Amino acid sequence: MADRRFDAFVLFAEMRTGSNYLEDSLNALPDLTCHGEVYNPTFLGHHNQFELFGYDMDRRETDPLGLLDAMIARTEGLPGFRLFHDHDDRVVDRILPDPRIAKVILTRNPLDSYVSRKIATATGQWRLTDSKNRKSATVDFDADEFAELMDRLAAFQDRLRRGLQVTGQTAFRLRYEDINDAEVLNGLVAFLGSAARVDAVSTKLKRQNPGDLAEKVGNYAEMLAALRDVDRFGLTASVDAEPVRGAAVPGFVAHPQAGLLFLPLKGAPEQAVLDWMGAIGGVGREALLRKMTQKDLRAWMKGHPGYRSFTVLRHPVKRAYNTFCRFILPDDRPAYEDPRRVMRQRYKLPIPARTPDSDWTAADQKAGFMAFLEFLKPNLDGQTSVRVDPAWATQSAILQGFAQLMTPHQLVQEEEMATALPALARAAGVVEPPAPREESIPTPVSLSDIYDGKIEKTAIDAYRRDYLTLGFPRWNRL
Repeated sequence: MADRRFDAFVLFAEMRTGSNYLEDSLNALPDLTCHGEVYNPTFLGHHNQFELFGYDMDRRETDPLGLLDAMIARTEGLPGFRLFHDHDDRVVDRILPDPRIAKVILTRNPLDSYVSRKIATATGQWRLTDSKNRKSATVDFDADEFAELMDRLAAFQDRLRRGLQVTGQTAFRLRYEDINDAEVLNGLVAFLGSAARVDAVSTKLKRQNPGDLAEKVGNYAEMLAALRDVDRFGLTASVDAEPVRGAAVPGFVAHPQAGLLFLPLKGAPEQAVLDWMGAIGGVGREALLRKMTQKDLRAWMKGHPGYRSFTVLRHPVKRAYNTFCRFILPDDRPAYEDPRRVMRQRYKLPIPARTPDSDWTAADQKAGFMAFLEFLKPNLDGQTSVRVDPAWATQSAILQGFAQLMTPHQLVQEEEMATALPALARAAGVVEPPAPREESIPTPVSLSDIYDGKIEKTAIDAYRRDYLTLGFPRWNRL
């Protein structure tokens, strides 16, 4: 007991995420005991239970941390409990910074959880142990209710993320889909320090609401329409694992005369913008101020009152395709030699060892690009050994890095450059600014030749954060 890594564990979850299933599987092991929702406002541990370790509901209210101490002291083996966003905040404040409390985070697509909860409320059936007793119902989707739920869950996940970051801790994360995977569960029990292993997942509980959402939601068409504004891509509430980026000031580009400051996003239009800036006043690209220190930047800002800072965004599908064609497909980019090799060898990216020759077909191009998009999701989630390079990091993360120092005055969509950039220059005092050129992707196979719904869906899976926070539609709807 003295050499245990943890004193207890907490399973952060929400209603209808499968936490009951997971608890049953863990409780099958002799050295782990999950006591349920110990801090649920309406019961203590499990439904219709109102006493635990000598604590009733009133005593728990006045001394919630005493109950935690009693649980640790009086449980044989490693104790644990489930904690949701609407449970006791005092307990979250106590356990989140404590490295002796193991953190397990279970998430599920919030739309599935929402519908499942509505059905459970309608039927009164919250647990199912025999499929023949299943109750079903058709429920209505409420967009305002769902949006409010999403806001609460996102805020709680942000709280967990930051709490773990500032204390240097890591959590074991599972999705709803993982709770029936014995190998994943064994990874969890190893993380918790259990000497036992799971032979099979619990079969005591049955999935209550199988089938498609269209069969469960009465106003399905209305729901789809509402999700275009709320969460059209089925955002999960899992913690973002993408590394926090710095401001990257040396990459900023300032005009030596005009009050224009460009904050480039790698993979988005950059060369065309630099050409445009160089054409202003006829100074040329070589005269643009680059590789500045923060001191240099502050001096430029003071010398150009009324300046305008900006960045240019590119649709995630097109940006990923540009990165693939410019940095991954060719073999003459030294900075990407190692990532390219790992992608080919470990993640089976179907591209040749050398830059493709004339035998490379559009079908080959599509297969390679699809594999690259599929690689991006685990990479951005911090699940690969390959660095998250600025060329394919989310634009949201890069913008957050900029914001550590400054927020761009304007975010310009690539499709709006022709009008937005001259207007921005005029606002900075430039008379008759030139029009910027379009920036093409260096490839004989255009994106339109290979694009389809599967490519878009895979891009959404990887860049869900950008689609949601920056409001990108599907690429074929631009």
